[in-house]
Amino acid sequence: MAKKQDEYTWGTGRRKTSIARVRLKPGSGKITVNKKALDEYFGTINQQLEVVAPLKAVESESIFDVFINASGGGCSSQAGAISLGIARALVKTNAEHETALREGKFLTRDAREVERKKPGQKGARRSFQFSKR
Repeated sequence: MAKKQDEYTWGTGRRKTSIARVRLKPGSGKITVNKKALDEYFGTINQQLEVVAPLKAVESESIFDVFINASGGGCSSQAGAISLGIARALVKTNAEHETALREGKFLTRDAREVERKKPGQKGARRSFQFSKR
């Protein structure tokens, strides 16, 4: 059982409230997100390209099978989290990939989060309409 664990390389990615746990395994280039095919899970082509971008940067699209467990947030933030998770796992497999992935900004965590709602206001920045009379 321990041998099976060793053939996977793990990477974790986060964006907004999304978390993606990524496993890389030497294979044919199949990408599975939450037990669905990539094009079945992500409806737009831009999100599909964002997921595959780190693999294309190091020219290893057909070398690894990618198994992803994504949760939280929306489709766009999940795609960003998956991209970061794949990039981190690729660096674990081969440290030489790090320069190419850093140049493409795939290893940079996007730290932007939703600003909290303030008391006495309608939202984070928006206040209630001012009435003069």
